[in-house]
Amino acid sequence: MGKTKTRKPPKKLAVDDIFAIFKESEREWRETREQIKAITQETDRKFQETREQMKETDRKIGELGNRFGELAEHLVGPSIGEKFNELHLYFEHISHNHQIKDSSKRCIAEIDLMLENNDTVMVVEIKAKPLQKDVDDHIARIEILRQKTDARNDKRAYQGAVAGAIMLDSVRDYAHKAGFYVIEQTGDTVKINIPEGFKPREW
Repeated sequence: MGKTKTRKPPKKLAVDDIFAIFKESEREWRETREQIKAITQETDRKFQETREQMKETDRKIGELGNRFGELAEHLVGPSIGEKFNELHLYFEHISHNHQIKDSSKRCIAEIDLMLENNDTVMVVEIKAKPLQKDVDDHIARIEILRQKTDARNDKRAYQGAVAGAIMLDSVRDYAHKAGFYVIEQTGDTVKINIPEGFKPREW
């Protein structure tokens, strides 16, 4: 039989050795903590830069959207009265950027274009590229206007239209189903798109 090897007991560490291990661990921990802090600060800096860049991008997109909106208004405004005349809808007064205000004179809604006569008011929302949400928003806008005009005993019929330089088929159909006239750019003028059987909604 072979001899059984006797395992040597672990070497006992002196107090100085233990203290040295603790000091080394503390140093390593401090270095690690400083590295984490530096990484965190760099991450925060980059996040702040990214956030500022996103704000600037949003601002530029907003300005671009406003310019497109202004362009769409210039395309629609000059000839819209004539186009409605062709439909035997005659409006004596056309106004731009009409504001609806509450009792404290705070603007609660804005209307791009309003065409009026003694019987009917046509409320037009103009977008460079209208979306379905714009149609829904316009319904809400006209309902607010209707409430305000009811309060001053205005009995005229209110109708709506959505105008756009670029009109998606899905948005056109959605607007027609909502009872809105759809005004679209065609060349250097506009046309009013009316499907067969269309009946405008009145408020």
